[in-house]
Amino acid sequence: MDIQPEGKLPFFKSRYRQRASDTWLISLLVILHLVAFITTTLFNYFSTGSVFFQPLSENPLLGPSASTLDKVGALRRAFLVQNHLNWRFFVCPWLHAGIIHFAINISCMIFIGIHLERDYGPLRIGVIYLLSAFFGSLVCSLFVRNNPVVTSSGALFGLLGTMLSGLIRNWKVYSSKGAALAALMTVLATNFLLGLLPYIDNFANIGAFISGLLLGFVLLLTPQIRQMSKNKAGLFECGVKHSKSTIKLKQKLALDRPILRSISLILFVILLSGCLVALFLGIDINPYCGWCRFIDCIPYKRWSCNDGPNTCEIMKSNSEMTLTCLYNGNTRVFPFTNISQARINDLCAMIC
Repeated sequence: MDIQPEGKLPFFKSRYRQRASDTWLISLLVILHLVAFITTTLFNYFSTGSVFFQPLSENPLLGPSASTLDKVGALRRAFLVQNHLNWRFFVCPWLHAGIIHFAINISCMIFIGIHLERDYGPLRIGVIYLLSAFFGSLVCSLFVRNNPVVTSSGALFGLLGTMLSGLIRNWKVYSSKGAALAALMTVLATNFLLGLLPYIDNFANIGAFISGLLLGFVLLLTPQIRQMSKNKAGLFECGVKHSKSTIKLKQKLALDRPILRSISLILFVILLSGCLVALFLGIDINPYCGWCRFIDCIPYKRWSCNDGPNTCEIMKSNSEMTLTCLYNGNTRVFPFTNISQARINDLCAMIC
């Protein structure tokens, strides 16, 4: 007779045998992110003609140049307001600012996403992932300045918000809640601190986290529990009580908290509609919030958060090019002359 444990479930240690196909969604998302990252790297190689990644002095995340990010779909104030290139909202969530950003973001996404997909299914997690990524880009559009930024971390923050809502909804179902919350806060803090570097937008992360939290309250029910026989318990089955069937447990929890789900859905729709209206009106919150820029980028001597226009005096010889920033007087000599104007703008921004 197939029976199910009625005891508590560990969040990060599955007590039930899982099929390999249970994580196909996260596997597909990782492949898509990898393809986008390789494409960005190739764009940077052909744009610069020599390197796949820019030096840390230009990109502290060891990634492409600012002009390359502009070409592949990064968000920038001028692109949204002046050129109305709204297709970037759908491309930007797949872009990474560098190999350091890619490694940390994808590792955390696999760590969090696999457990969520196994517990709640690929359909719910896929919907939350895509909506959170899009909502994060919308929030980014309200705060983005004239520096290129990517929002791929937003979808991860959406999963973190979903994880938190899942823990809250099923507080009595899970064991080891302290360990789960500690893991959540560690991943969240690590990626938020990473967002203080150039080219990663923290406002997208904040918006996606709120989106994931609300959508988690709307869509998540109870973890999917695999039926298995008592005499075929898995490696972590010790000490689990077995009594009632899963079907009865699911029917009981599937209809719980309708008020919470309704309120969360209404709040999400209101926030999504407000962001869309603000986007079409071209609203920029930066003039009304002078300190908001420090949430997105912390100035440091090894990189610049300046988004103002950079002007440089250019002097070329047969084999060298000298750039002098007219803002601070910094001068740099480069051993090449045949580069594009977009690349000159990158170098000018670096020395200014």
